[in-house]
Amino acid sequence: MRINKSLLTLAALSTMFLAIPAHAKESPKNEAKVIAAITQLENDAVKADLAGDASFYEKNLADNWSGGDSNGTWYTKQELIANMKDTDKNKMDSEEISNLNVRVYGDTAIATYTNKYDLVQNGTRRAATILSTDTFTKQSGKWMQVSGHSSVIRANASTQSFNMDSAKPTTEVKK
Repeated sequence: MRINKSLLTLAALSTMFLAIPAHAKESPKNEAKVIAAITQLENDAVKADLAGDASFYEKNLADNWSGGDSNGTWYTKQELIANMKDTDKNKMDSEEISNLNVRVYGDTAIATYTNKYDLVQNGTRRAATILSTDTFTKQSGKWMQVSGHSSVIRANASTQSFNMDSAKPTTEVKK
């Protein structure tokens, strides 16, 4: 029985394309662009916080965004923006982020970082150093934050960080 070469080639190509994962890892060049874009968004968020610029969040948070703050409260996008606009009860006096790490998974990116701030929130002064995680998705060609969460770093706590290349935890003891 003779097999048609065109049919055999078509079958081989179809098998090859089906074997490619739907969410293949970003190319290093594209991944670097995404990391730069998310890094810029995180730094611009700090500037917006310090300036009391709620319009930044109106443009860069997904409509169904939710965020958990380090005080244990969940907020919607609308609640966050309303709080920012209430400058009598809410004001960021200082803020800086460090240890920013952005990881890219196709149309999703996750940013983790340390955030040190001093603010008035709902009329109460708060100052802390927290660990934060923000999740972004690409929507209609634009990176939008869809979720965020923060936790307070306990005094004298041991923190664990992960080397994402080896996925082995390393431990650092805070003194």
